[in-house]
Amino acid sequence: MHILKLFFLFVFPPLDFQLNSHLSTLANIHKIYHTLNRLNLTEDAGQDDHQTGSLRSCSSSDCFSKVMPPRKKRRPAAGDDLSAKKSRHDGMYRKYDSTRIKAEEEVFSSKRCLEWFYEYAGTDDIVGPEGMEKFCEDIGVEPENVVMLVLAWKLDAQNMGYFTLQEWLKGMTSLQCDTTEKLRNSLDYLRSLLNEPTNFKLIYRYAFDFAREKDQRSLDINTAKCMLGLLLGKTWSLFPVFHQFLEQSKYKVINKDQWCNVLEFSRTINLDLSNYDEDGAWPVLLDEFVEWYKGKQMT
Repeated sequence: MHILKLFFLFVFPPLDFQLNSHLSTLANIHKIYHTLNRLNLTEDAGQDDHQTGSLRSCSSSDCFSKVMPPRKKRRPAAGDDLSAKKSRHDGMYRKYDSTRIKAEEEVFSSKRCLEWFYEYAGTDDIVGPEGMEKFCEDIGVEPENVVMLVLAWKLDAQNMGYFTLQEWLKGMTSLQCDTTEKLRNSLDYLRSLLNEPTNFKLIYRYAFDFAREKDQRSLDINTAKCMLGLLLGKTWSLFPVFHQFLEQSKYKVINKDQWCNVLEFSRTINLDLSNYDEDGAWPVLLDEFVEWYKGKQMT
């Protein structure tokens, strides 16, 4: 009986023993599989079957986008990158260069001013009548325009119709003009100086010495009439009458005292001459003008 029981236990082991044996075997297989999988020695057949089925059931474009890895963007080649950098650099350089050139043009340059002078002086160190004519044409001003007198005053020019190199450099530096364009842009400023009484008086007095012959102490009457017309013709209402008086008078020249008193007369004496004091310190020239004018009014 015991022998038979042992036989059956050996041939037909208990159910628990069989189950435990199977589980142990499966666990060992599982460990082996994962080990091989980590070593990339196995393939997931189920996954292959799944992908194959998907390929059969979807459109070619959808499947391609799902199965194939995403296309990587092409990395720019070294030459392309250098070309792009060079293009950006050139653009920045051109912008910087134009800004720099513009800034340099705005800053006064003694060298540029000197070159500008010799455009009119030629090989000489003085701009003469011919060069002055071209200079006036370039800046768009007639030689007899009052603004040319103001410019000469700013340059402290000593002789009418001439600009020396020293006068040019000193005056144009004070105006910060080294090109024709800059001087053109300064003409309104030069004209505005005539509107300021103190400046006008200085320019008026300067005009006498500027216009007279340097070997003469007085200004000849014809030049005096032209200069007075230039300076007072548009602002002194009695100037046409005074000009007429000078033309019929015996005067051939006007001295500096007479010249300066004409300006004071034009500023202080009423148009009807009612406030003129004949016993004042006015020069004889103006006493005679008042007498002549009153007599003219009576007739």
